[in-house]
Formats: sequence, structure tokens, C-alpha cells
Amino acid sequence: MSRFSRASHVIWHCQYHLVWVPKYRFRILQGPVGREVYKCVMILSQQLGCEVVELNVQADHVHLLVKVPPKLSVSGLMGILKGRTAIRLFSVFPFLKKRPYWGNHFWAKGYCVDTVGLNGEMIQKYVRFQEKEEQHQEQLQLEPGRAPSRKAR
Repeated sequence: MSRFSRASHVIWHCQYHLVWVPKYRFRILQGPVGREVYKCVMILSQQLGCEVVELNVQADHVHLLVKVPPKLSVSGLMGILKGRTAIRLFSVFPFLKKRPYWGNHFWAKGYCVDTVGLNGEMIQKYVRFQEKEEQHQEQLQLEPGRAPSRKAR
């Protein structure tokens, strides 16, 4: 099976790794809020003709590995994902809007984007297992009697 997708006048393989965070990088994407973000991203991506390869919603950021058709820009995709998920979150979870620090904006400005070439499989594994690796690193730092490692000069 080819890695390329087809449309009427184009064959394409436009795959991106996207990362974005809530305002002030608050750890708010847990429990029902995180599940709602996951659901919204999946639905909106499908409506836009994108194929979600991997999606990981962590407490303070979202990783998305997605195939985007060439008719849709990355900035257009991110504008829709961030805008519509924020509207949805504020309507489903009204307590979020009452907090003074949101100021009617759920997501921080900007995002990180990286194009995925032949190393797509490696990036997919990173997105899938990154949370476990972060937890492992935190555990190592918290273990008593273990000094943080330093590089030799």
C-alpha cells in the first residue's frame, strides 16, 4: 500500500506533527476536559478531510500527528482546531470561563509544527509513548538518594 493519498487531480503525503498548549500551560487537560478535547480534535479533523495518525492529550499540551490534504493550510487547520475546541470547552464546562485568567481564550497563542518525512513511524511512536517517558523521568528525579546526573566537563 502506498503512503500517498489520492484526490481527483493530486497524489499527496502531507503529514505534520502539531503541538499546542493551554493558556499559561495550565494542567487542565485531564479527566473530562481532556476527553472532550480528544473527541473534538478527532471530529473536527475528520470533518476537514484530515486523517489523524496519532493523538495524545496530556495534562498541559496536545500532540497531534495528522495527514492534511493539500487544499488545507496548517495554519487554517490549527485556527479551526483551537478555535472550535475552545468554544466547545467553554460551553460544556462553564466553570472554565468563570476563572479570571482565561480572558475568553483557552489556548496559548501559537503552536509548534514539524513536517514528517520518512521518519513518520518514529514520530508516531514518540507521540504515543511520550507521556510514559515523561512520567518515568519524573520518577527517576523523585527517587530518594538519587542525585540528578550532570555531564562531565
